[in-house]
Amino acid sequence: MSEVKAVAAGIVNFLKQQLDGDALNAEYRESVEVAVQCIETAYELSTDELTKGVDLLQLVRQQTAGAAEQRAEAEKLKNDGNECMKKEQFREALEKYSRAIELDPRNSVYFCNRAAAHFKLGEHEGAVADCMAALALQPNYGKAHGRLGLALTALDRDVEARAAFARAVQLEPDNESYKENLRLAEEKVAQRGGRPSMDLGGLLQNPALLNMATEMLSDPNMQNLISGLMNTNTGAPAAAGGTNVNALLEAGQALAQQMQAVNPELVEQLRRQMRPPQGGGGNPPSQ
Repeated sequence: MSEVKAVAAGIVNFLKQQLDGDALNAEYRESVEVAVQCIETAYELSTDELTKGVDLLQLVRQQTAGAAEQRAEAEKLKNDGNECMKKEQFREALEKYSRAIELDPRNSVYFCNRAAAHFKLGEHEGAVADCMAALALQPNYGKAHGRLGLALTALDRDVEARAAFARAVQLEPDNESYKENLRLAEEKVAQRGGRPSMDLGGLLQNPALLNMATEMLSDPNMQNLISGLMNTNTGAPAAAGGTNVNALLEAGQALAQQMQAVNPELVEQLRRQMRPPQGGGGNPPSQ
């Protein structure tokens, strides 16, 4: 008998078991009886094949029991990871938490604990990622917000860290550690003038900027301008001074105009990032 027929036979057997019990009222019993007849006819199930059908209830019980065993094993791994953290065995702790996540990927605590291990190892980007994963599963998880703030602080992303600490305080208003971290984050943001640090690496990987650069370089007018600039730079030394400056100015103006035309939103974003803070105080705080 094929696997499909085995499943169909299992469904029929399950429905017949329900008909033998008293869980169904008269109206529903009639519908189930029709369903049994339809399945038996559609799959041409013989009496012998029905006796070999899959036991669906047994399958569900086995899967439920297996899931419970996995959760228990995951919890044990988490506890082992906690012990490793106490012993400052941070790499081993991270591995324990990772195995727990493999067994139970819907548990926010495991991600938050692994974030702590990442942080202790100096892997702050990994800590941020795990905190975000924990919050995706449990948005009101105060400890995850607090640990996210610590990781963002280590990455000098002070404005984001302030927001994370503020949320942690909102969720756990009696936690003095969160309050102190929020105060420190606010001081750092104030010293920076409220301006987030410029992430040149992230900027150069910005898809919008890359797409804009590709469009600009494919523009024949821009290609002619760049070609002319390169020809000027390789020209006679006597004429190079003023001509090069003029060519550079023209190229800069054309580039700015082209950027404004292609993506004005991105241009405004770049202006905000590079604009000095109001009222001074833009030097970063001492570490």
